[in-house]
Amino acid sequence: MSQPLKDAVGICKTIMRNGFDAYVINARLQEKILEGGHEREVDICSEADFEDLSKLFPHLEPSGALEVTGLLKEGGVLIRIYPADTEDGSYPEECVAKFTSGMIKALEKTEGALPLHLACPYLPKVREFYDGFADIGAGLIRFQGLPDEALKQNYLRGVRALRFAANFHLPIEPNSWMAIVRSARRVLDYVSISDIMDEWRKVEAENMWFFVKLLYDSTILHGLIPEVVALSRVKQIKNPEEGEEIVLAHTLELMRRYPEELPYDWFGAVACLFHDVGKLYTAEFVGDQWTFYQHHRVGAKVTRKILNRLRFTPEETDMICHLVRHHMRFHFMLTDRGIRRFAALNDYPRLIEIARADIKARNGSYKEFNHNMKMLERTAVPEEALEPLLNGHEIMEFAEINPGPAVGLIRNALLQAQIAGDVTSVPEAVEFVRGYGQREKLH
Repeated sequence: MSQPLKDAVGICKTIMRNGFDAYVINARLQEKILEGGHEREVDICSEADFEDLSKLFPHLEPSGALEVTGLLKEGGVLIRIYPADTEDGSYPEECVAKFTSGMIKALEKTEGALPLHLACPYLPKVREFYDGFADIGAGLIRFQGLPDEALKQNYLRGVRALRFAANFHLPIEPNSWMAIVRSARRVLDYVSISDIMDEWRKVEAENMWFFVKLLYDSTILHGLIPEVVALSRVKQIKNPEEGEEIVLAHTLELMRRYPEELPYDWFGAVACLFHDVGKLYTAEFVGDQWTFYQHHRVGAKVTRKILNRLRFTPEETDMICHLVRHHMRFHFMLTDRGIRRFAALNDYPRLIEIARADIKARNGSYKEFNHNMKMLERTAVPEEALEPLLNGHEIMEFAEINPGPAVGLIRNALLQAQIAGDVTSVPEAVEFVRGYGQREKLH
């Protein structure tokens, strides 16, 4: 090994002893370049940034180029330090830098050598927000260079492209789209669930339905949440006039409708995604139609399993499963007692909006919904103020009167006395009715 390479290896060991990865880029090729009498330069890679490296090497100089972290002169040798690939989702065989711009230029000076930039080798470079993507100002989501090669460098870009398309309402360029579809299995193989969900959490609630649709169309969703994908094979009655529909299509439409009344609610939108997942497990064909009894209860259990797999926190999981478990409550015409029990549930405004979005998605009837919204106004009045403490038979008994209009008058008077706080118990109600009955007899 030549002395310049030995010096570079020493630099790498110093970096590694301080907790950062470092290596000489394509040491065998660089040895050949040095033997050819070219400049005494060696290229290395490290995950450490300029600030961390400056603490180890006070003489480190900035390079002036974005793709080079810094320059270090050691024993007459110029050592260029490039940023290492730290993406967990990059293709294994492509994640180690094999060429740099300096090495390519040196090889191109060699007579008869192939211009290596034609082979599109992986070159180390800094990470940017839109790294790997062409300018979205063109109105398309498109990978830079060859789409398949761009994905190999970081398969998380596949999910990120779907996020950009959903949030920016832009189409994905056809060749980039096909690269994502071809790489769907590798996205799931090489990208961690945590990184995928980090991208998902950046999708706006209003656009989540489209993001999920893109995940489905690219077949990434098939490996990520197969329970939801299976809903594409489950049918239900949309409404009596329109007949059957696909449950997954209904789910996406409900997700699209939900933010219309409750915008920016990311967790509510997620609950909409899973609200009907239980239908996969409860579907039964009876009397020439599909039934899904207790799908909300079963769905909450299935959702908990899925959310644990997707690395949701326990608090988030409990919240979403609660919404799935109770999403059917507002679909039934509730009594006074039923509406009070509903209003006592956590997050009941979200449950109302899930029900509203469900009706919109089905083009259904608002009869039960409107009744329940009207009944909901009664929950602001104490329950004891809605019914008198004595019924009609007891009023006739204690007032010593016969059936007739007077019973209704006394009942209303008793109710008003309860609301005013003048009557707060059954004994007080009995005394009130007796006194009112005596006045009625006097008249």
